[in-house]
Amino acid sequence: MQSPADSSDSPTSLQTPHQMDEFCNTSSLEELQTDEQRLVLDTIAQVRKCGLESILSLPQLVVCGDQSAGKSSTLEALTEIPFPRNDNLCTRFATEISLRRGPGNKLTIRVIPDEDRPPEEKQSIKAFVESITDFSDLPHVMDLAMVVMGIANKDGSDILAPMRAFARDTLSIEIEGPSRPQLTLVDIPGLIHTSTKGVSDADVALVAEITEHYISQPRTICLAVISAANDVANQTILTKVRRVDPQGNRTLGIITKPDIPPHDSGSQNAFLELARNENVFFKLGWHVLRNRKFEESANSLIERNQAEAKFFRASKFKSLPKECVGINALRTRVIRRYHLDSPVEPSPRILALVTTRLSVLLFEHVKQELPKLRQDLEEALREAEEERDLLGAPRSSSEECRSYLAQLSLGYYELCKAAVNGYYEGDFFHFNSDEEFSSKSDAAIIRLRAVIQQLNTNFAKTFRLHGHKFQVDLSDESSTQNTPIQRNDDDRLNLSKEEALDWVRKVLVRTRGKELVGNFNPLLVGELFWEQSSGWKQLAVGHVEEVSRACEKFLGILLDAKAAKEVSSRLISSKISGALKSRRQAALRELDLILKDSRSFPINYSHYYTDNIFKRRQERQKAALAQALESGTDRNKLPGCTSNHTSAEVNVERVITVFTERVDPDMENFSCEDALDCLFAIYELSYVQELQKAFVANITTQVIERHIVRGLEDIFSPLVVNSMPNVEVEAIASEPLPTRSLRGFLNDRIKKLEDGQETFRVMTGNTTK
Repeated sequence: MQSPADSSDSPTSLQTPHQMDEFCNTSSLEELQTDEQRLVLDTIAQVRKCGLESILSLPQLVVCGDQSAGKSSTLEALTEIPFPRNDNLCTRFATEISLRRGPGNKLTIRVIPDEDRPPEEKQSIKAFVESITDFSDLPHVMDLAMVVMGIANKDGSDILAPMRAFARDTLSIEIEGPSRPQLTLVDIPGLIHTSTKGVSDADVALVAEITEHYISQPRTICLAVISAANDVANQTILTKVRRVDPQGNRTLGIITKPDIPPHDSGSQNAFLELARNENVFFKLGWHVLRNRKFEESANSLIERNQAEAKFFRASKFKSLPKECVGINALRTRVIRRYHLDSPVEPSPRILALVTTRLSVLLFEHVKQELPKLRQDLEEALREAEEERDLLGAPRSSSEECRSYLAQLSLGYYELCKAAVNGYYEGDFFHFNSDEEFSSKSDAAIIRLRAVIQQLNTNFAKTFRLHGHKFQVDLSDESSTQNTPIQRNDDDRLNLSKEEALDWVRKVLVRTRGKELVGNFNPLLVGELFWEQSSGWKQLAVGHVEEVSRACEKFLGILLDAKAAKEVSSRLISSKISGALKSRRQAALRELDLILKDSRSFPINYSHYYTDNIFKRRQERQKAALAQALESGTDRNKLPGCTSNHTSAEVNVERVITVFTERVDPDMENFSCEDALDCLFAIYELSYVQELQKAFVANITTQVIERHIVRGLEDIFSPLVVNSMPNVEVEAIASEPLPTRSLRGFLNDRIKKLEDGQETFRVMTGNTTK
C-alpha cells in the first residue's frame, strides 16, 4: 500500500455539518441540465438501480490509472466529497459515486457484493445500508463497509489481519439533492506494478483484473489518469485502455501533477504534447488538473481550486485551451457557439446552456447507446425467461414433482405420437430445407416416421442386392481364369463356375446319405440355399439396431428439448433406456422366429423348377454339341478356286466321338453340377423371390413396427406418471440444489430485467412494454 506521504491522494480535513449543507448547495455542482439530458441520464440511473450491472454493460464514467497517479484526488475534486485518505481506503475496492437529483440532501452508502460470492455472503453484504447527513460520519461508515467486505477487522486493529487486501465488491455512494446533476463515476483501485509488503502477487493480479473488468465494458467511458511525475511509457493504464479502445472513441485522458516536471524541461514539453492530443490520440481529448500536494492537504476545496487556477495562469500549460485545464473546466463547459470570442457577459439564456462537462460527455454517450441498451435488455430478458421455462415449475414436494412430470409427459406423448404418425406440425419439427435429410442428422431424426421409412427402404434395397453370400459366374470362361476368390465391397464372394462347383462338392461330401453315387442327398439343396442366404440375419439384425438407435436418439432430443437437463437424464436412465432395451429384445426374439421359418427346407410345387433345371442342362448340352460339331467339321479349299472360299464337311462319327468323350466319368462332378443347377433353379423361382419379399415385409412390420416403433409414446405417458409411486416421482423430478440456486438466480435476473424494462417504459412515456 502506498503511504500518504508518497501520493498526491493526500489526506483532507473533514467538513463540519454546516459545510455539508454548503457542499450540497455549492454552485460548482449546480450547473443546469436540459430536460432531454435529465431524462436520458435519469433513465440510466433508474436502470442502474435495478441492479443490472452484472447483466448488461451500462454507460458509466470510470476513473482509472496507475497507483499514485492522483485519480482519487481527481475524483474528490470532481465530486467535492472529502474522502478520508489517510488509510488509502478508496484504492482497495471499486467506489461508485452517483450524483442524483432528489427532493432532499442525503448521502447513502451501500456495498454491492461481487457476483462470485456465496449466496449467504451476498445476503449479508446487501443488508449493509447507511445514510448520513454529516461528512464527519463518513470515515466510520467506510470502516464498517470494509469490515463487511472482509478487508478490515471489526476492532480496527492489525492483530487479526483481514483475509484480503483488495475486494471485488463495490462501494456505492449515492448523493441526492435538488440541484444535483445526474452523473455516475466509478473509482477503481490503482494499477500496481510489483508486489510489496502488504501487497501480494495475487493482489497485483486482482487489481489488474478489476481494471480490465471495468474498462473493457463497451459502454464505459474511461477517464484515464496519468501522472506527470512519471514517464508516459511507464504508466500501464495507457496500454490497457488503448487495447480495449484502440480508436480512442470512449477514453478521456487526464494528466495530474503538472507542477512536478521542471519548467521548460523535456518532460514538461512531452506532457504538453500529450495534452494537445499529439502523442496518444483520444477522440475525447485530454485534460490537465493540478491537485493538492501533501503539504496542502489541509486546504479547503476552494483553496485547492484557487491554487490550481494560479498555476495555470503562470505555467507553460497556459498555452492549452481553457476548456482543457482545471477542475472547473472539466466540470463545466459553456456552449460557445452562441458567444464565440465575445467579451459580453453571457445572457441568462446562454447560462441555461451551461452544464457539467462530464454530464454532457456521459449524456452524448448514453444517448447513442440507449437504443442498443434497450435492445440488449429485451434480449437478455427473453433468454433468461427461456432458460427458466426450461427448468419448468418449482419441484420440491411430491405434489409439485408429480404435477411437473404429468405436464411433461403430456407434451412428450403428443410430440412422440405426432412423430411416429408423421404429423410434423409445430416448431419442434422444423427442418431446414437446404439441409440434406439423413438419419445421422439431429434435425432430421425428430421427423421419426420419415427416418424409419428411409431406413426401411434402404434395408429392402440392400437386402435385394446383397442378401446372397456368393455371386457366381456360371460361364465356362470363368473357370479358365484361375484367379483367387475375390470379395466385393459388401463382403460378398465372387465365384467362378469351377469355384462354385468346388463349394458344392464340399457340401455334397458332408451331406451324403444312402443315395447311389452319382446322385445327391435331397437335403443338399437346402444346405446350399441356407449358406447362400446366410447373410439375411446380419442384415436384419443391423437394421433392427439402426432403427433402435434412431428411436433412442429421437427420445433423447425430445426430452432434452422439453425437460430440465437433470430430469431428462433421470428419465432416460430410469424409464426410457429400459423400455427401449425391452423393445429391442422383443424385436430380436421375433426376428429369430422369422429366421427359423426361413431356414426350413425349400418346398416347391411349381413345374418351373424342373423347367429351369432342364433348361440349364440343355444349355450345357448345346454348348458341348456346338464344340463337337466344330471339332468334327472339315473345311477344304475348292479345287481350281483362286479365292479363299472353302467347303465344310461334317464328320458325324467324329462329332459323336468328341461329344461322348466330353462325358465326365467322375460321377461326383456330375452330382455337383446337377446340384448347382438345382440351387439356382430354385433361387430364381418366384418362390424364393416371394420369400425374400416376405422376409423384408416381416422384418419391417412384425419386427420394426410391432416391437420398436408402435406405442413409443406410451413409454412415458400421463398414465405412466399417474401410476408411479411418490418415491419414484421425487427421485426423477426433484430439483437438485444447483438447479434451485439457478432458479433463484434466474428469477432475480428476470426481476431486475423486468424492472429495467419498466423503467424504460416509464421514462420514455411509453404506455406499452
